[in-house]
Amino acid sequence: MVRRVAVIGAGASGLASIKCCLDEGLEPTCFEQSEDIGGLWCYADTADCKRTSVYRSVITNTSKEMSCFSDFPFPDNFPNFLPHHRLLEYFRMYARHFGLLQHICFQTTVRSVRKRPDFSTSGQWDVVTESKTGWESHVFDAVMVCTGRYQEPLLPLASFPGLETRFRGRYLHSKEYRDTEGFQGKRVLVVGLGNSGGDVAVELSRAAAKVFVSARSSTWVVSRISSHGFPLDMVTRTRLIHFLEWLLPSAIMKRIRFGKFNSWFNHTNYGLASVQSRKFNVIINEELPFCLLSGTVVLKPAVKEFTESLAVFEDGTKENIDVVIFTTGYGFSFPFLEDSVRSLFQESCSLYKSIFPPQLEKPTLAIIGLIQLMGSVMVGAEMQARWVTSVFAGFNKLPPTSRMMADISRKKRQLAKGPPEQVNMRMGFVSYLDDIASCTGVKPNVPWLLLTDLRLGLAVAFGPCSPYQYRLRGRGRWSGARAAILTQWQRVLEPLRTRVLDDSPGGSTGSSWLRLLALLLLPPFLLS
Repeated sequence: MVRRVAVIGAGASGLASIKCCLDEGLEPTCFEQSEDIGGLWCYADTADCKRTSVYRSVITNTSKEMSCFSDFPFPDNFPNFLPHHRLLEYFRMYARHFGLLQHICFQTTVRSVRKRPDFSTSGQWDVVTESKTGWESHVFDAVMVCTGRYQEPLLPLASFPGLETRFRGRYLHSKEYRDTEGFQGKRVLVVGLGNSGGDVAVELSRAAAKVFVSARSSTWVVSRISSHGFPLDMVTRTRLIHFLEWLLPSAIMKRIRFGKFNSWFNHTNYGLASVQSRKFNVIINEELPFCLLSGTVVLKPAVKEFTESLAVFEDGTKENIDVVIFTTGYGFSFPFLEDSVRSLFQESCSLYKSIFPPQLEKPTLAIIGLIQLMGSVMVGAEMQARWVTSVFAGFNKLPPTSRMMADISRKKRQLAKGPPEQVNMRMGFVSYLDDIASCTGVKPNVPWLLLTDLRLGLAVAFGPCSPYQYRLRGRGRWSGARAAILTQWQRVLEPLRTRVLDDSPGGSTGSSWLRLLALLLLPPFLLS
């Protein structure tokens, strides 16, 4: 029987894991190497700190209603998209409300996690930690690894001939980037056009002499704001759209998706992407198209090589460069895990449901938050933690190893055949949440809701697939879930009511309600 659980990391995944342990009557002890909660979102002014931190100007790509913990909505007055300090404030509120801080050992680094000699029968782990008081050994019944996927910066220097041997300028990974200080008047090359690459390029365009972005693959750029002014993820992450994506042939969905992308601006004209692109990426950035139009950011193909002061591109063009910033992503490793355990999974798709190593004799190790979703990872991590703790507590069981391995093989085949963004382990938001919710027994029963509570059923079936839906039934049911779902649009509009105008001359709000109903019921590509 699992009782004592080690939680490694006090970021969003770690906080959710502590809370879920407490909900199931378990005894969590969280080890956090820094002096504060928040993980990635706890901003540090310098890049010298041990952990990865966001840059100063970062704002969330997912809206508050689609990113919150499922039984703790953001305050009404919080903006829909949050700077890092507001998100950290929310984490502090969550930790205080549920009494999580008393379970966290700060400035404590986990040095090793090893199976005990009797692991095949006990499932227990020897955990060694280091703090200011020295090294300490612990025995835990289970371990939840919540260190995330932003651990080790990927710096592919070998792929750029001349960078280390001839180039006289400076190069760094975006992990070291904080703000524009030190880049004024410089000619900067940003390598990689993901979300971070777009953000860094746009911000530097206001201070640098010139910013170039080198991209290998096609990139589609979307806005956080839908064509109707609502957060895009609340309009597109719905059960109706999920059903249509499942129902319609992939070729049709691809045409619809690319058509929607190009309805904002023609990506081919900007050199970003074309409808013929086989390998592509989707990023969120409202300002990048204007920076390209104004020439403050210039898009370039892949870099062929570097000379003393030049970047030579594959099309033969050359540019004088002072600084190179690699926004080439992160790798993950778990150096504290013993080799025999770490070798069981080299990537999250080798884990059962991206959580459990299937070959372990006892299911007492879980990796939380090692996923990329087409939506908030925080929401996915909380759902993972709910399922994991229910397994630890004995309320749910994993299938036999053979079935788990077969499921992993099937998912790998699906990812290989799926869109390129899925090959990069970016899974569907609704499909993944529903999958884990089914394992946990908390997936909403939409037909039953439509029969018994029509208003709620319509909101669940056609409205945003917000986290509250997974608190309507089963273990962890929250009495406030129904009200949270029915008032989510009010919380979207509340922070905007700083200057209220009357747009209904006749005093009637009927047309406004009809527009909102259409937004809820129709796919966005039919509303454009």
